[in-house]
Amino acid sequence: MSAINMVVYAIHILAVIGILALLLHQWNKSPRTLNPGVLHAGLTALLAGLILVGLHDTVKPDEDLNHTKVGIKLLVIIVILALGYKNVKKPELPKSVWLSMIGLTTLNIIIASAR
Repeated sequence: MSAINMVVYAIHILAVIGILALLLHQWNKSPRTLNPGVLHAGLTALLAGLILVGLHDTVKPDEDLNHTKVGIKLLVIIVILALGYKNVKKPELPKSVWLSMIGLTTLNIIIASAR
């Protein structure tokens, strides 16, 4: 079970990095557009995160899960996905939405790394 947990954890980390990389790839583009890969990476990160939460009691029975942290991270990824789905078909991604998505992704990384 620990091997499955590590694989899902690696997928989760790579998906979050993918969101950030795809958003930052639009830095010098004019006009900025939202790469659909951001949505795919976001859904992958969401699904992997849910699997990690489900496996937590099996993999780490002595450790308590911080439900507040998980809830905030869930809310942040849902907001990222909502912004993405709202703007994926638009010919130009507004700078405010682009910066918000980068900020939320960074916030998610900071929350994950905080003890």
